[in-house]
Amino acid sequence: MDNKINNAYKTIGEVARELGLINPKNGNLRTHTIRFWETQFKQIRPTIRAGNRRYYSNKDFKIIKKVKFMLKDQGLTIKGAKKILNDESLSSLDESLKLSVSESVNSNSIKKKITNISKIIKELKKINNG
Repeated sequence: MDNKINNAYKTIGEVARELGLINPKNGNLRTHTIRFWETQFKQIRPTIRAGNRRYYSNKDFKIIKKVKFMLKDQGLTIKGAKKILNDESLSSLDESLKLSVSESVNSNSIKKKITNISKIIKELKKINNG
């Protein structure tokens, strides 16, 4: 696993392990979660070889990492995560949110939500570039 080069394909088990998708009760890998995400996010397209074994490219891994961050860490819905993944220009979305904060009514809850979304976008950019 660690001695693979960055461009090498990862198995579904390796992806689940690296992202911490592990059942805390029995230690089993939650590969079913990744397979479900494949059905929901068209951007995740593993190579499927003999015996229906899935192999994920580095690009697939980054997308799955983003999906996990949005759904598990940030608590977004699948619908919300899809909207963010389908928007190619996260930076323009981030800028428009900042503009909304400065022009918006002085509602603290709206500002907090927009600031939180902006943080999510910044984290997604880091994941995408890293």
